[in-house]
Amino acid sequence: MASSSHSPAAQANRGEISLYGRRLRVLQILWILLVQADLSTLVMSFPGFYQGLHTVCADPHMLCISDQLNTLRVATLQHAGFSIHTYALYVLIWDALTTVIFLLFGGLIFWRKSNTWMGIFISFFLINLGSLGTSFAHSDWIPEHGSLLIEIVSWEATLLSLLVYPCLAFFFFTFPDGRLVPRWSWALIGLWIINAFAWIAPIEPLNIVNWHPLFQSLWLFVVYGGSLSTQVYRFWRVASPTQRQQIKWLFYGYAPVFLITVFGNFLLVWFPSLDGPDSLLAVALTPLYRWYYLPVPICIGIALLRYRLWDIDVLINRTLVYGSLTAILLGIYLLLVFVGQHLLVSVLGHNDAITLVISTLIIASLFQPLRHRVQQLVDKRFYRKKYDAAKMLSSFTSTLHEEINLEQLSAHLLDVIEETMQPTYISLWLCSPVRSVPSESEVSEELEPTLQKSGKLLKI
Repeated sequence: MASSSHSPAAQANRGEISLYGRRLRVLQILWILLVQADLSTLVMSFPGFYQGLHTVCADPHMLCISDQLNTLRVATLQHAGFSIHTYALYVLIWDALTTVIFLLFGGLIFWRKSNTWMGIFISFFLINLGSLGTSFAHSDWIPEHGSLLIEIVSWEATLLSLLVYPCLAFFFFTFPDGRLVPRWSWALIGLWIINAFAWIAPIEPLNIVNWHPLFQSLWLFVVYGGSLSTQVYRFWRVASPTQRQQIKWLFYGYAPVFLITVFGNFLLVWFPSLDGPDSLLAVALTPLYRWYYLPVPICIGIALLRYRLWDIDVLINRTLVYGSLTAILLGIYLLLVFVGQHLLVSVLGHNDAITLVISTLIIASLFQPLRHRVQQLVDKRFYRKKYDAAKMLSSFTSTLHEEINLEQLSAHLLDVIEETMQPTYISLWLCSPVRSVPSESEVSEELEPTLQKSGKLLKI
């Protein structure tokens, strides 16, 4: 029976959509025009961006352009011993690093994948994000009026900004092979259109900036979660082994953006003072939102260029282990310091640095045992096959030192190989040391009854 071309297996076996002839030339010319508009936006926005960072926002409602400080936060910054010029340099360094990474990987993808639809699209997508700035930090600073050139660039920036969210939606629905999976996912683009309107809507009351942090988190969870669910569907139902590795890289790159944005807003619900008008923490963290965007172009580039795809499994494992370990040790350290200092104040009547010393020594002694324990828990929970294989090999090693019955040892060896390697066919032939080594035909004749009985063959 012929298999359907729309089946998951058939879709997984299809590669990226390659382009030829006139269609390829048209898309490459369109890419050049769009990238030229992006770079013009980046260059023309820099003077306003630089000047704005050195200017205090006087709006009493804190409706300032991205990264600009109001009077209260400037006063907080100066009270801590920093000037607004130091803050501007701080922002520019992080912004330049993020912009260069986005442009670099966008250009690299076009250089290597300019003959595929997905390569051209993702290349423009990354360059557009880098040129406009994460959260539109660059395009917001282009003046709307001025010379003819400035007005043209302003219109270009507006049009390019409108493309960001539809492109992001289309990216989630088509990565990594350029095909819509599932086919109905195009309907979710409506969520992104509403999301784009929420960011550019008039200030009151529809603009998402003025929403309660809880509503912001729930809305972003619906928009991003609904889009990422299509990748989950693709991963489990359609993707080939190589495509699954590419999707893992995508999730690894977007995890910081999604988690920090959503849970950061929940933190603001519980501790609203963290984002208060005089919060030094808010001043310090404002430019750092660029930091959690940095893995995005890097991971997308690795996934699309298929560079060391299988390293993602090790990377995820290490992230789970050391992320959990850091959280546990930090919690223990804070608990020890708090309890120790409280006891010292209660008993001695004063605080002492000995609490910090003892707590540090305890944490140092706990590091290795906890790391091994967390590694076992992560392997057991997320890498069950690896955990079971290691456990079985360890058990077989101890059996080798105790078992003397050759038949039982052979049966145990076959069980271990069957469980850990899962071969299609398996059989064990033991060479007798008494007689001469048999020929290949003799071995085949000797094994034939066993093969007919078990239906398994694996030469060991």
